[in-house]
Amino acid sequence: MQQRGAAGSRGCALFPLLGVLFFQDAHVRGYVGEKIKLKCTFKSTSDVTDKLTVDWTYRPPSSSRTVSIFHYQSFQYPTTAGTFRDRISWVGNVYKGDASISISNPTIKDNGTFSCAVKNPPDVHHNIPMTELTVTERGFGTMLSSVALLSILVFVPSAVVVALLLVRMGRKAAGLKKRSRSGYKKSSIEVSDDTDQEEEEACMARLCVRCAECLDSDYEETY
Repeated sequence: MQQRGAAGSRGCALFPLLGVLFFQDAHVRGYVGEKIKLKCTFKSTSDVTDKLTVDWTYRPPSSSRTVSIFHYQSFQYPTTAGTFRDRISWVGNVYKGDASISISNPTIKDNGTFSCAVKNPPDVHHNIPMTELTVTERGFGTMLSSVALLSILVFVPSAVVVALLLVRMGRKAAGLKKRSRSGYKKSSIEVSDDTDQEEEEACMARLCVRCAECLDSDYEETY
């Protein structure tokens, strides 16, 4: 089997195995409290059977001690002890070459090196790929970006509604002014249409107010 080097600009790496090819992100960044997916995919020259196993391990920074956090062989066996207890979930599908897991409620203490090892007899592993996880708090800039995006999503539709209202009201005022000069009297149908238009305008105005209230509420929750 021809050896293949590191993959390029995405910061991911391809690792040659005997009959198995691994693909795993070399670096993953996450935020405190937000679920993180650790991706691990593979290709095997042999068919997947119930003998296939997946093992995820974790090594803290500045430490040589490695601990098992997840095992798979037909069934899922997440760790029942340690800091990752009840926080590791299986999100893979070995029949599609996916051995990925996710971490719920990550903290800064989860920073470290994660390794994914897949064995599919008779294929055996050689180099085990590793992922460096960095968990940080969301900064002010990230929250500001979220608020800016929310503002765009709320204010742009509101601005369009207001603009349409102003155009419509301007046309209506011009028409009334023209009719008043000519001594024109409205029919009962036109009076009814005007009432419907006024109700529509009032409804749109209430919609704008509601959008502004939603923005204020979401802004307060963000901070």
